[in-house]
Amino acid sequence: MLEVQKSRSIFCVMFWGFCYSGFLLGQTGTSVYQGDWPEYHGGPLAQRYSPLDQINADNVGELELAWSFSTAKFGPTTDFNNPSTPIEIDGVLYANIGSTRNVVAIDATSGQVLWLWRAREGVRFDEAPRKGAGRGVSFWSDGTKKRVIDVTPGYHLVSLDADTGIPDPNFGTDGVVDLFVGLRNADDPRFPYPDIGLSAPPFVMNDVIVVGAAHRVGMRPRSKANVKGDIRGFDVHTGELLWTFHTIPERGEIGFESWLDGGIEFTGNAGVWAPLSGDPDLGLVYLPVESATGDRYGGDRPGDNLFSDSIVAVDIKTGERKWHYQLTHHDIWDWDIPAASVLADLPNGNKVLMSVTKQSWVYTFDRETGEPIWPIEELPVPIGDVPGEWYAPTQPIPSMPAPFDRQGFTEDDLIDWTPEIKALALEAIEGFRLSPSVYSPPSLQDAADGTRGTLGLPSATGGANWEGSALDPETGILYVPSRTALAVLSLNKDEDSDLAFSQSFGVRVPRVQGLEIAKPPYGRITAIDMNSGEHLWMIANADTPDSIANHRLLEGVEIPRTGVPTRAGIFVTKTLLFSGEGTGGRGASPIFRAIDKRTGEVLAEIDLPNNQSGLPFTYEHDGKQYIALFVSGGGQAAELVAYALP
Repeated sequence: MLEVQKSRSIFCVMFWGFCYSGFLLGQTGTSVYQGDWPEYHGGPLAQRYSPLDQINADNVGELELAWSFSTAKFGPTTDFNNPSTPIEIDGVLYANIGSTRNVVAIDATSGQVLWLWRAREGVRFDEAPRKGAGRGVSFWSDGTKKRVIDVTPGYHLVSLDADTGIPDPNFGTDGVVDLFVGLRNADDPRFPYPDIGLSAPPFVMNDVIVVGAAHRVGMRPRSKANVKGDIRGFDVHTGELLWTFHTIPERGEIGFESWLDGGIEFTGNAGVWAPLSGDPDLGLVYLPVESATGDRYGGDRPGDNLFSDSIVAVDIKTGERKWHYQLTHHDIWDWDIPAASVLADLPNGNKVLMSVTKQSWVYTFDRETGEPIWPIEELPVPIGDVPGEWYAPTQPIPSMPAPFDRQGFTEDDLIDWTPEIKALALEAIEGFRLSPSVYSPPSLQDAADGTRGTLGLPSATGGANWEGSALDPETGILYVPSRTALAVLSLNKDEDSDLAFSQSFGVRVPRVQGLEIAKPPYGRITAIDMNSGEHLWMIANADTPDSIANHRLLEGVEIPRTGVPTRAGIFVTKTLLFSGEGTGGRGASPIFRAIDKRTGEVLAEIDLPNNQSGLPFTYEHDGKQYIALFVSGGGQAAELVAYALP
């Protein structure tokens, strides 16, 4: 049992403890239509939409900083990159902060701390595969009780009183459920702690908490045998386990036959590390399942490997599978599904589920039946020559919408601003295989033909990724941020692993004197009419960075707006699309943009104190609309900043 320590100070740090401020919430909001932002993506449908319009095209250029909150003193180490998206209910923000993923309540109009709670997990934290601030918390209320739900780095499920931060004594053991309990393949004597955690928020709907699973990044797994990423549902009142869905089936379950030669017994992963979405009326939660162990080699797990890389609709009360669709068979590219499915009743009458992928497709289904809205055809794909690998002969290719970013990489995709640059780019790719298909497979670092790997586009970080997309439910237009960046799919033997092959980290993506060798744009935002499946517009996600505009090889050359290789954090309102530039890409700048959602025209630019790192969101309290987001980078502690009209 975990010991509980208590304090009466205004805010405090403790071992499964709490702090009490005496602050009381008023009537709890339940939807973005009440001016709140009560869930990670705004609501269970994951639309990232708010109908608020106090901030509009006429005044958005007048936005000014209303308040800021620094995370500098809230952890044993400084939080330099906070990807959290707070939620807001009735004037209170709830967020993850600090390297130990503290939960904090903040006044939504001033940035003042109301209470803070943190776990002290010792060695379990030290061994956790998913440390850091995390991406956010969840909220539940029955009109009387109000709870903030979180998953710690050490994989504990926690229920906190939303007014005080005190763990709910009626939930689990003193407010905590140990998520290690009940895991399959968790007792590996080689490793003291299971390789599992979660950085996405738990999903709460219809009085059930659904908890996903995330492992270490699987490019170089420590073993072909790993803990299985089962998805579980818990009672929101008590923490009681209600159901478990086996993402890697057991004998007698649907999908077992898609695993050949016994690999199903020891293979792990196939968790859900991305955020979730659900339909409260249908009672369905939609699982975007990741790939199985390992990301780049599957010779130990021959077969299609259900339910890896699948959308699975399950009954949130029972965990019963209602339908599924596998988007990638036998994944050896790390094409796991990275984002929550977006749900909508479109103006054309279709009740859809839209899944944006790393490959840059939008797979679209009837969310009740799982039937594709547009045909998805099984088409032949290239077969590789890695010893021991099993290759799926076909992959499911959607007919519509068209891809929202580049797919595959050939000589035609090389930068060619000048003949000299094109010649240097051709020289740079010597010794690599190219990839005419997104399903061109990885190759060996020391292949018989003398090549060092395959240049793939997009990379395993997208296309789309965890930032997801945003949908305007009034028009049915989907806005998708994406990234265009090459990856090297190169395999060698990792002597520290029992896998035959893992991703080689010794082979880098070639460049031309610091320039990307693929043509821009390097990041984009695409608007797609999901009623027809047609693209409406595309813009680069950022201006051309100085490293390109001022490059000596480009002197006197007119360069189009290139964007940067990041994925924008976006949301949409009744009147506007808002976008940051994200982090992690060369040339990303601290600029936040308001965009005409009909045309893609940039209407205003707001200077941020640092780069956007968490997803932006909006809320209204006491008659004032705010736009807020976490910003990070440059060796500075992450900050939560909020903007409003004067």
